[in-house]
Amino acid sequence: MNKEEINKKEIEDEKIEEESEEAEKRTEKKKKEIEAVVNIYTSFNNTLVHVTDMSGKTISKVTGGMVTKHDRLKANPTIAMFIAKRIAEEVKDLGIKSLYVRIRAKTGNPAPGPGANAIIKSLSRSGFKIINILDTTRSPRGGPKKKGGRRGRRP
Repeated sequence: MNKEEINKKEIEDEKIEEESEEAEKRTEKKKKEIEAVVNIYTSFNNTLVHVTDMSGKTISKVTGGMVTKHDRLKANPTIAMFIAKRIAEEVKDLGIKSLYVRIRAKTGNPAPGPGANAIIKSLSRSGFKIINILDTTRSPRGGPKKKGGRRGRRP
């Protein structure tokens, strides 16, 4: 073989390598981002965050009591940020990048507790794409009579 034939073969080999690299890039682009559902339950006494995959299988669960020792701080926005940080660490290891968020308050309450907004904000800051935020608070439809009698509960 002379030098011209060797050069032609080298050029062909380089083209084949470039084509295989382009094919790998195309398959990487087609790779779908894994999604998860973040269920946030916030009352005025506690904050619970439960992360599941799309079928409902539990990935991670963190509560206010797991982060702080003080009972009075479990519903605090600062503690909620620590909860979100812990959730983010556990979820990022699995390659999840997009989240659906469901917020739930105590049944009959008009608004969720103080930790809900802090959790969503810190999750979005830690690099997750939040696709949807849904309020799943249950509302009472009559039900049994409330405690306290006709004139209400007195001190």
